[in-house]
Amino acid sequence: MSALPLPDADAQAQSQQLSAQLRQQIAAAGGWLPFDQFMHHALYAPGLGYYSAGSRKFGPAGDFVTAPEMTPLFAQSLANTVAAVLTATGGDVLEFGAGSGRLALDILLALEARGQLPAHYWILEVSPDLAERQRATLAAGAPHLLARVGWLSALPQGFRGVMLGNEVLDAMPCKLLHWQDGVWQERGVACEDDGLFVWRDAPLAEPALAAAIAAHEPPDNYLSEVQPAAAAFVRSLADCVDSAVLLLIDYGFPASEYYHPQRHRGTLMCHYRHHSHDDPFFWPGLQDITTHVDFSAIWAAADAAGWQLEGYASQAGYLLDAGLLQALQALEPGTPEYFQAAAMAQKLVSPAEMGELFKVIAFSRHLALDALLPGFAREDRSGEL
Repeated sequence: MSALPLPDADAQAQSQQLSAQLRQQIAAAGGWLPFDQFMHHALYAPGLGYYSAGSRKFGPAGDFVTAPEMTPLFAQSLANTVAAVLTATGGDVLEFGAGSGRLALDILLALEARGQLPAHYWILEVSPDLAERQRATLAAGAPHLLARVGWLSALPQGFRGVMLGNEVLDAMPCKLLHWQDGVWQERGVACEDDGLFVWRDAPLAEPALAAAIAAHEPPDNYLSEVQPAAAAFVRSLADCVDSAVLLLIDYGFPASEYYHPQRHRGTLMCHYRHHSHDDPFFWPGLQDITTHVDFSAIWAAADAAGWQLEGYASQAGYLLDAGLLQALQALEPGTPEYFQAAAMAQKLVSPAEMGELFKVIAFSRHLALDALLPGFAREDRSGEL
Protein backbone atom coordinates (compact mmCIF):
# COMPACT_ATOMS: atom_id res chain seq x y z
CA MET A 1 0.00 0.00 0.00
CA SER A 2 3.07 2.24 0.03
CA ALA A 3 2.24 3.50 -3.48
CA LEU A 4 -0.99 5.17 -2.33
CA PRO A 5 -0.95 8.91 -1.54
CA LEU A 6 -0.46 9.80 2.11
CA PRO A 7 -3.39 11.69 3.68
CA ASP A 8 -2.73 15.04 5.30
CA ALA A 9 -2.40 15.46 9.05
CA ASP A 10 -6.07 16.34 9.65
CA ALA A 11 -7.27 13.34 7.66
CA GLN A 12 -4.87 11.05 9.51
CA ALA A 13 -6.19 12.36 12.84
CA GLN A 14 -9.76 11.68 11.72
CA SER A 15 -8.86 8.13 10.69
CA GLN A 16 -7.00 7.49 13.94
CA GLN A 17 -10.00 8.65 15.95
CA LEU A 18 -12.31 6.38 13.96
CA SER A 19 -9.86 3.49 14.36
CA ALA A 20 -9.90 3.98 18.11
CA GLN A 21 -13.69 3.74 18.08
CA LEU A 22 -13.49 0.54 16.04
CA ARG A 23 -11.02 -0.97 18.52
CA GLN A 24 -13.42 -0.13 21.33
CA GLN A 25 -16.26 -1.82 19.45
CA ILE A 26 -14.16 -4.92 18.87
CA ALA A 27 -13.21 -5.08 22.54
CA ALA A 28 -16.83 -4.58 23.63
CA ALA A 29 -17.89 -7.43 21.32
CA GLY A 30 -15.44 -9.82 22.96
CA GLY A 31 -12.52 -9.36 20.60
CA TRP A 32 -14.26 -10.10 17.29
CA LEU A 33 -16.55 -7.90 15.18
CA PRO A 34 -18.51 -9.13 12.12
CA PHE A 35 -17.22 -7.39 9.02
CA ASP A 36 -20.57 -5.80 8.19
CA GLN A 37 -20.44 -3.91 11.50
CA PHE A 38 -16.85 -2.83 10.85
CA MET A 39 -17.82 -1.66 7.36
CA HIS A 40 -20.88 0.21 8.61
CA HIS A 41 -18.86 2.13 11.18
CA ALA A 42 -16.02 2.85 8.75
CA LEU A 43 -18.48 4.35 6.26
CA TYR A 44 -21.18 5.92 8.42
CA ALA A 45 -19.84 6.71 11.91
CA PRO A 46 -21.18 10.21 12.72
CA GLY A 47 -18.62 12.86 11.86
CA LEU A 48 -15.87 10.34 11.15
CA GLY A 49 -17.07 7.70 8.69
CA TYR A 50 -16.30 8.01 5.00
CA TYR A 51 -19.80 9.16 4.05
CA SER A 52 -20.31 11.20 7.21
CA ALA A 53 -17.14 13.30 7.26
CA GLY A 54 -16.33 16.21 5.00
CA SER A 55 -13.79 14.88 2.51
CA ARG A 56 -14.54 15.16 -1.20
CA LYS A 57 -15.58 11.78 -2.58
CA PHE A 58 -16.87 12.23 -6.13
CA GLY A 59 -15.22 13.51 -9.27
CA PRO A 60 -11.60 14.10 -10.30
CA ALA A 61 -10.72 15.68 -6.94
CA GLY A 62 -12.26 12.80 -4.96
CA ASP A 63 -11.78 9.06 -4.75
CA PHE A 64 -13.83 7.85 -7.72
CA VAL A 65 -15.99 9.12 -10.58
CA THR A 66 -19.58 7.95 -11.04
CA ALA A 67 -21.49 7.99 -14.32
CA PRO A 68 -23.46 11.21 -13.54
CA GLU A 69 -20.15 13.01 -12.95
CA MET A 70 -18.87 11.95 -16.36
CA THR A 71 -21.56 13.37 -18.62
CA PRO A 72 -25.14 14.74 -18.51
CA LEU A 73 -26.00 12.14 -21.17
CA PHE A 74 -26.36 9.55 -18.40
CA ALA A 75 -29.05 11.52 -16.59
CA GLN A 76 -30.74 12.53 -19.82
CA SER A 77 -31.15 8.84 -20.68
CA LEU A 78 -32.52 8.01 -17.23
CA ALA A 79 -34.90 10.94 -17.53
CA ASN A 80 -36.71 9.18 -20.39
CA THR A 81 -37.52 6.27 -18.06
CA VAL A 82 -38.41 8.62 -15.23
CA ALA A 83 -40.72 10.64 -17.49
CA ALA A 84 -42.60 7.51 -18.56
CA VAL A 85 -43.25 6.58 -14.93
CA LEU A 86 -44.28 10.10 -13.99
CA THR A 87 -46.80 10.01 -16.83
CA ALA A 88 -48.21 6.75 -15.46
CA THR A 89 -48.31 7.79 -11.81
CA GLY A 90 -48.47 11.58 -11.72
CA GLY A 91 -46.02 11.30 -8.86
CA ASP A 92 -42.62 12.48 -7.70
CA VAL A 93 -38.99 11.34 -7.82
CA LEU A 94 -37.15 9.97 -4.79
CA GLU A 95 -33.39 9.49 -5.12
CA PHE A 96 -31.42 7.51 -2.55
CA GLY A 97 -27.90 8.66 -1.74
CA ALA A 98 -27.63 11.43 -4.32
CA GLY A 99 -23.85 11.81 -4.13
CA SER A 100 -22.76 15.23 -5.32
CA GLY A 101 -26.27 16.06 -6.55
CA ARG A 102 -25.22 15.96 -10.18
CA LEU A 103 -27.67 13.25 -11.18
CA ALA A 104 -30.57 15.12 -9.55
CA LEU A 105 -29.58 18.34 -11.29
CA ASP A 106 -29.32 16.80 -14.76
CA ILE A 107 -32.52 14.76 -14.43
CA LEU A 108 -34.44 17.86 -13.36
CA LEU A 109 -33.06 19.87 -16.28
CA ALA A 110 -33.93 17.06 -18.70
CA LEU A 111 -37.47 16.76 -17.32
CA GLU A 112 -37.86 20.53 -17.53
CA ALA A 113 -36.87 20.43 -21.21
CA ARG A 114 -39.60 17.82 -21.76
CA GLY A 115 -42.18 19.81 -19.83
CA GLN A 116 -42.54 16.97 -17.30
CA LEU A 117 -41.17 18.34 -14.05
CA PRO A 118 -42.48 16.58 -10.94
CA ALA A 119 -43.88 18.64 -8.10
CA HIS A 120 -41.14 17.25 -5.85
CA TYR A 121 -37.71 15.70 -6.27
CA TRP A 122 -36.96 14.10 -2.93
CA ILE A 123 -33.48 13.04 -1.80
CA LEU A 124 -32.98 10.56 1.03
CA GLU A 125 -29.46 11.24 2.29
CA VAL A 126 -27.83 9.88 5.45
CA SER A 127 -24.85 12.27 5.27
CA PRO A 128 -25.47 15.90 6.31
CA ASP A 129 -22.24 16.88 4.55
CA LEU A 130 -23.35 15.36 1.25
CA ALA A 131 -26.81 16.91 1.60
CA GLU A 132 -25.18 20.33 1.77
CA ARG A 133 -23.07 19.59 -1.30
CA GLN A 134 -26.16 18.44 -3.16
CA ARG A 135 -27.96 21.63 -2.25
CA ALA A 136 -24.98 23.68 -3.46
CA THR A 137 -24.85 21.77 -6.76
CA LEU A 138 -28.54 22.36 -7.42
CA ALA A 139 -28.40 26.00 -6.35
CA ALA A 140 -25.52 26.64 -8.75
CA GLY A 141 -26.89 24.67 -11.70
CA ALA A 142 -30.66 25.26 -11.51
CA PRO A 143 -31.57 27.78 -8.81
CA HIS A 144 -35.06 28.13 -10.27
CA LEU A 145 -35.72 24.43 -9.58
CA LEU A 146 -34.33 24.28 -6.06
CA ALA A 147 -37.74 24.85 -4.49
CA ARG A 148 -38.90 21.51 -5.93
CA VAL A 149 -36.10 19.60 -4.14
CA GLY A 150 -36.50 18.35 -0.59
CA TRP A 151 -34.30 16.25 1.68
CA LEU A 152 -35.62 13.37 3.77
CA SER A 153 -34.11 11.56 6.73
CA ALA A 154 -36.53 8.62 6.58
CA LEU A 155 -38.63 6.80 4.03
CA PRO A 156 -41.94 8.52 3.17
CA GLN A 157 -45.29 6.77 3.25
CA GLY A 158 -47.70 6.41 0.34
CA PHE A 159 -45.08 7.38 -2.21
CA ARG A 160 -46.08 7.64 -5.89
CA GLY A 161 -43.58 7.95 -8.72
CA VAL A 162 -39.98 6.84 -9.28
CA MET A 163 -37.50 5.62 -6.70
CA LEU A 164 -33.95 5.89 -8.00
CA GLY A 165 -30.63 4.57 -6.70
CA ASN A 166 -27.35 4.92 -8.59
CA GLU A 167 -24.46 3.08 -6.91
CA VAL A 168 -26.33 2.80 -3.63
CA LEU A 169 -26.51 -0.95 -3.01
CA ASP A 170 -22.75 -1.44 -3.35
CA ALA A 171 -22.10 0.83 -0.33
CA MET A 172 -24.36 -1.13 2.00
CA PRO A 173 -22.47 -3.24 4.56
CA CYS A 174 -21.94 -6.85 3.57
CA LYS A 175 -21.13 -10.03 5.44
CA LEU A 176 -18.05 -12.07 4.52
CA LEU A 177 -18.35 -15.85 4.47
CA HIS A 178 -15.46 -18.31 4.23
CA TRP A 179 -15.76 -21.98 3.20
CA GLN A 180 -12.86 -24.13 4.37
CA ASP A 181 -12.52 -27.83 5.24
CA GLY A 182 -16.22 -28.39 4.65
CA VAL A 183 -17.38 -25.71 7.10
CA TRP A 184 -18.83 -22.22 6.64
CA GLN A 185 -17.42 -19.51 8.86
CA GLU A 186 -18.06 -15.80 9.07
CA ARG A 187 -15.08 -13.55 8.56
CA GLY A 188 -14.74 -10.64 10.93
CA VAL A 189 -12.19 -8.26 12.39
CA ALA A 190 -10.02 -8.56 15.49
CA CYS A 191 -7.09 -6.56 16.89
CA GLU A 192 -3.50 -7.58 17.44
CA ASP A 193 -1.70 -6.53 20.61
CA ASP A 194 -0.24 -3.57 18.72
CA GLY A 195 -3.74 -2.39 17.74
CA LEU A 196 -3.57 -3.43 14.10
CA PHE A 197 -6.76 -4.80 12.57
CA VAL A 198 -6.59 -8.42 11.38
CA TRP A 199 -8.99 -10.86 9.74
CA ARG A 200 -10.38 -13.64 11.91
CA ASP A 201 -13.04 -16.27 11.25
CA ALA A 202 -15.75 -17.35 13.67
CA PRO A 203 -18.53 -19.97 13.56
CA LEU A 204 -21.41 -18.96 11.32
CA ALA A 205 -24.29 -17.93 13.59
CA GLU A 206 -26.85 -17.79 10.75
CA PRO A 207 -26.40 -20.82 8.45
CA ALA A 208 -29.10 -19.54 6.08
CA LEU A 209 -26.75 -16.72 5.04
CA ALA A 210 -24.66 -19.23 3.09
CA ALA A 211 -27.54 -20.60 1.00
CA ALA A 212 -26.82 -18.48 -2.09
CA ILE A 213 -23.15 -19.41 -2.17
CA ALA A 214 -23.66 -23.05 -1.21
CA ALA A 215 -25.99 -23.56 -4.17
CA HIS A 216 -22.99 -23.03 -6.46
CA GLU A 217 -20.71 -25.62 -4.77
CA PRO A 218 -17.78 -23.42 -3.75
CA PRO A 219 -14.29 -24.90 -3.72
CA ASP A 220 -12.22 -25.12 -0.55
CA ASN A 221 -10.87 -21.82 0.84
CA TYR A 222 -13.60 -19.84 -0.90
CA LEU A 223 -14.36 -16.31 0.31
CA SER A 224 -17.30 -14.21 -0.79
CA GLU A 225 -19.95 -11.76 0.37
CA VAL A 226 -23.65 -11.82 1.05
CA GLN A 227 -25.69 -8.64 1.32
CA PRO A 228 -28.59 -8.95 3.78
CA ALA A 229 -28.63 -5.16 4.30
CA ALA A 230 -29.19 -4.47 0.59
CA ALA A 231 -31.91 -7.12 0.41
CA ALA A 232 -33.61 -5.71 3.51
CA PHE A 233 -33.47 -2.22 2.02
CA VAL A 234 -35.30 -3.33 -1.13
CA ARG A 235 -37.90 -5.19 0.92
CA SER A 236 -38.49 -2.15 3.13
CA LEU A 237 -39.32 0.07 0.17
CA ALA A 238 -42.38 -2.01 -0.71
CA ASP A 239 -44.15 -0.91 2.46
CA CYS A 240 -43.92 2.81 1.74
CA VAL A 241 -45.22 3.03 -1.84
CA ASP A 242 -48.66 3.61 -3.24
CA SER A 243 -47.68 3.06 -6.87
CA ALA A 244 -44.08 3.30 -7.96
CA VAL A 245 -41.16 2.07 -10.04
CA LEU A 246 -37.85 1.29 -8.37
CA LEU A 247 -34.84 1.82 -10.67
CA LEU A 248 -31.43 0.66 -9.45
CA ILE A 249 -28.07 1.00 -11.23
CA ASP A 250 -24.94 -0.65 -9.87
CA TYR A 251 -22.04 -2.90 -10.70
CA GLY A 252 -22.54 -6.59 -10.13
CA PHE A 253 -23.62 -9.95 -11.48
CA PRO A 254 -26.38 -12.54 -11.25
CA ALA A 255 -25.67 -15.23 -8.66
CA SER A 256 -24.31 -17.73 -11.19
CA GLU A 257 -21.49 -15.30 -11.99
CA TYR A 258 -21.19 -13.74 -8.57
CA TYR A 259 -20.50 -17.05 -6.87
CA HIS A 260 -18.52 -18.63 -9.68
CA PRO A 261 -15.79 -20.96 -8.33
CA GLN A 262 -13.10 -18.88 -10.00
CA ARG A 263 -14.21 -15.76 -8.09
CA HIS A 264 -12.80 -17.31 -4.94
CA ARG A 265 -11.67 -14.09 -3.22
CA GLY A 266 -14.98 -12.27 -3.50
CA THR A 267 -15.55 -8.76 -4.83
CA LEU A 268 -14.79 -6.51 -1.85
CA MET A 269 -12.98 -3.38 -3.04
CA CYS A 270 -11.81 -0.06 -1.62
CA HIS A 271 -11.44 3.24 -3.48
CA TYR A 272 -9.00 5.92 -2.39
CA ARG A 273 -8.02 8.86 -4.57
CA HIS A 274 -8.74 6.95 -7.79
CA HIS A 275 -6.77 3.92 -6.61
CA SER A 276 -8.59 0.60 -6.16
CA HIS A 277 -7.35 -2.02 -3.71
CA ASP A 278 -8.70 -4.72 -1.38
CA ASP A 279 -7.56 -3.60 2.11
CA PRO A 280 -10.46 -2.16 4.18
CA PHE A 281 -8.06 -1.55 7.08
CA PHE A 282 -6.17 1.14 5.16
CA TRP A 283 -6.89 4.51 6.80
CA PRO A 284 -10.48 3.71 7.94
CA GLY A 285 -12.86 6.57 7.23
CA LEU A 286 -10.76 7.96 4.37
CA GLN A 287 -11.69 5.42 1.70
CA ASP A 288 -14.82 3.94 0.22
CA ILE A 289 -15.51 0.26 0.87
CA THR A 290 -17.77 -1.47 -1.63
CA THR A 291 -18.87 -4.83 -2.89
CA HIS A 292 -20.39 -5.83 -6.21
CA VAL A 293 -24.13 -6.51 -6.13
CA ASP A 294 -25.70 -9.95 -6.32
CA PHE A 295 -28.65 -9.01 -8.53
CA SER A 296 -30.26 -12.43 -8.11
CA ALA A 297 -30.51 -11.77 -4.36
CA ILE A 298 -31.95 -8.30 -5.02
CA TRP A 299 -34.57 -9.76 -7.35
CA ALA A 300 -35.47 -12.50 -4.81
CA ALA A 301 -35.86 -9.93 -2.03
CA ALA A 302 -37.96 -7.65 -4.22
CA ASP A 303 -40.15 -10.50 -5.43
CA ALA A 304 -40.79 -11.69 -1.88
CA ALA A 305 -41.87 -8.16 -0.93
CA GLY A 306 -44.36 -7.85 -3.79
CA TRP A 307 -42.31 -5.93 -6.35
CA GLN A 308 -42.82 -6.89 -10.00
CA LEU A 309 -39.72 -7.20 -12.17
CA GLU A 310 -39.99 -4.79 -15.12
CA GLY A 311 -36.54 -5.22 -16.64
CA TYR A 312 -32.93 -6.21 -16.11
CA ALA A 313 -30.23 -5.15 -18.56
CA SER A 314 -26.60 -4.26 -18.84
CA GLN A 315 -25.90 -0.55 -18.55
CA ALA A 316 -24.96 -0.49 -22.22
CA GLY A 317 -28.21 -2.09 -23.30
CA TYR A 318 -30.25 0.12 -21.01
CA LEU A 319 -28.64 3.43 -22.02
CA LEU A 320 -28.76 2.70 -25.75
CA ASP A 321 -32.45 1.85 -25.52
CA ALA A 322 -33.22 4.78 -23.22
CA GLY A 323 -31.91 7.36 -25.68
CA LEU A 324 -28.19 7.87 -25.06
CA LEU A 325 -27.32 8.22 -28.75
CA GLN A 326 -30.22 10.57 -29.40
CA ALA A 327 -29.02 12.80 -26.56
CA LEU A 328 -25.52 12.75 -28.04
CA GLN A 329 -26.82 13.60 -31.51
CA ALA A 330 -28.57 16.65 -30.09
CA LEU A 331 -25.13 18.21 -29.56
CA GLU A 332 -23.48 20.11 -32.39
CA PRO A 333 -21.20 17.66 -34.28
CA GLY A 334 -17.54 18.51 -34.47
CA THR A 335 -17.49 20.75 -31.41
CA PRO A 336 -15.25 20.08 -28.37
CA GLU A 337 -18.41 19.53 -26.32
CA TYR A 338 -19.53 16.83 -28.76
CA PHE A 339 -16.20 15.00 -28.80
CA GLN A 340 -15.96 15.05 -25.02
CA ALA A 341 -19.52 13.76 -24.66
CA ALA A 342 -18.87 11.04 -27.25
CA ALA A 343 -15.80 9.87 -25.34
CA MET A 344 -17.77 9.68 -22.11
CA ALA A 345 -20.64 7.88 -23.82
CA GLN A 346 -18.16 5.30 -25.06
CA LYS A 347 -17.00 4.68 -21.48
CA LEU A 348 -20.59 4.25 -20.34
CA VAL A 349 -21.43 1.57 -22.91
CA SER A 350 -18.12 -0.13 -23.74
CA PRO A 351 -17.91 -3.74 -22.45
CA ALA A 352 -14.32 -3.01 -21.49
CA GLU A 353 -15.39 -0.02 -19.34
CA MET A 354 -18.79 0.32 -17.59
CA GLY A 355 -21.17 -1.08 -20.19
CA GLU A 356 -21.21 -4.71 -19.10
CA LEU A 357 -20.11 -4.61 -15.46
CA PHE A 358 -22.89 -2.19 -14.51
CA LYS A 359 -26.48 -3.43 -14.58
CA VAL A 360 -29.85 -1.70 -14.43
CA ILE A 361 -32.84 -3.36 -12.80
CA ALA A 362 -36.38 -2.03 -12.51
CA PHE A 363 -39.33 -3.13 -10.39
CA SER A 364 -42.90 -1.84 -10.12
CA ARG A 365 -45.47 -2.07 -7.35
CA HIS A 366 -49.21 -1.42 -7.61
CA LEU A 367 -48.66 -0.14 -11.14
CA ALA A 368 -49.84 -1.69 -14.41
CA LEU A 369 -47.60 -0.35 -17.17
CA ASP A 370 -48.94 -0.33 -20.71
CA ALA A 371 -45.52 -0.94 -22.29
CA LEU A 372 -41.93 -1.76 -21.50
CA LEU A 373 -40.10 0.99 -19.71
CA PRO A 374 -37.65 2.96 -21.88
CA GLY A 375 -34.31 1.27 -21.46
CA PHE A 376 -35.46 -2.35 -21.40
CA ALA A 377 -36.77 -3.07 -24.93
CA ARG A 378 -33.34 -3.63 -26.50
CA GLU A 379 -32.01 -6.16 -24.00
CA ASP A 380 -33.83 -8.48 -21.59
CA ARG A 381 -31.51 -10.43 -19.30
CA SER A 382 -34.06 -11.32 -16.67
CA GLY A 383 -33.53 -15.01 -17.43
CA GLU A 384 -30.11 -14.76 -15.79
CA LEU A 385 -31.70 -13.99 -12.44
